[in-house]
Amino acid sequence: MAVGDFSQWIHGMRSQDRIGKPLTPESKSGYLKVPRAFFRDLHEWEWIPRRFDPAHALRTPRSVRALLGPDPRVIADDIWAKLLWAGLNVEPGDLPAADSRTYPVELIRAITLTWLFAGQRSDEIARLRVGCIRWQHDGMPIPGDSGEVLARDAVCLLDVPTHKTGTAFTKPVDPLLGQAIEAWQAIRPEQPAMLDPKTGEYADFLFAHRARRVAKHYINTAIIPMLCRKAGVPTADVRGNITSHRARSTIASQLYNAKEPMTLFELQEWLGHRTPEATAHYAKITPNTLARAYNDAGYFARNVRTIEVLVDRDAVTSGAAANGEPWQYYDLGHGWCTYTFFEQCQHRMACARCDFYTPKDSSKGQLLEAKENLQKMLASIPLTDDERAAVDEGQAAFDQLLERLTDVPTPAGPTPQQIGVPRHRDAAAGR
Repeated sequence: MAVGDFSQWIHGMRSQDRIGKPLTPESKSGYLKVPRAFFRDLHEWEWIPRRFDPAHALRTPRSVRALLGPDPRVIADDIWAKLLWAGLNVEPGDLPAADSRTYPVELIRAITLTWLFAGQRSDEIARLRVGCIRWQHDGMPIPGDSGEVLARDAVCLLDVPTHKTGTAFTKPVDPLLGQAIEAWQAIRPEQPAMLDPKTGEYADFLFAHRARRVAKHYINTAIIPMLCRKAGVPTADVRGNITSHRARSTIASQLYNAKEPMTLFELQEWLGHRTPEATAHYAKITPNTLARAYNDAGYFARNVRTIEVLVDRDAVTSGAAANGEPWQYYDLGHGWCTYTFFEQCQHRMACARCDFYTPKDSSKGQLLEAKENLQKMLASIPLTDDERAAVDEGQAAFDQLLERLTDVPTPAGPTPQQIGVPRHRDAAAGR
């Protein structure tokens, strides 16, 4: 089904540009919800016999349900930084003439910084009460009429009214926001108490002027276009229009990806969510944070070890290497291995001392180390789980690897059992 199908008023539809395009997941779910409720009512009223279960037969498919749910759109860091700069430098000439005559610049600055720093929904910002800002220092409240000079580390608290999913709560915010709100409250004219449609009670709204409350869509229609114009950024990006709610997800994402990030439960309390599942939609892990975590996990280093290799330049330049003479020596800690395909040898981390092996304490090994024309190199060797355990965990894992390779032939031909390798050796100490 596409937009406009089975409709007699195609030419009167508001979204003319969407006619013929596929339905959104929300529309598909809604179209299934209507007949589901219809047949459920028919069954409850006993108008038709119960021959099927509407909740099962007309349920929304899993593929559609997977596309439903909140999808907060984070604003890019560079654009958000420019919007913050614009909000901190709002001047009377930044707004259109109509807005500058309607609202004082102190109110505009206060509502702008509230949007940029509080991380609240537009409806909650429009319903903030007078006196919603409180200060604390060392856990003790600072009286508003005491005239005390605020300490540098004074905490600014914002009282958020009853909101979409819960009751009123208090959260810490940046002191810049508290100072902007107090500057507006200092010149705010007396306003009559107005009815709060959310709670059904009369309240003194903070953002009210001339006996009218600032509309909740004022941020979208006036504040955001003004900030985008002042910051020199478009009002839309690849994720859509910059709206009031996108600031909430942007702030939550930055708090979650900070150098000292807030935990999911702390962020839940700060946003005022009822469940951590709701907060998880806003706690977006940025690609940079994910890249740092991936690098710190050391996936490549976990499966690869670096081993020193000595290259005998004399053997290479003289042509002895072409005649089969050893020219590269892999450092095993307790000796040297001259097997050319060392990376493919199954005994590489538990050397069976075959014909390719030269102990370091032997005369041949000492002569090799005394050569002046040796070039040292590093080679990365991929390890299996058993080999990595033998390298990292010590003698017990080393013995287990030896037992597993007892009957595996060495590059020279005989097995370790035929060579007579002792089970316990101190070779693992050198790895």
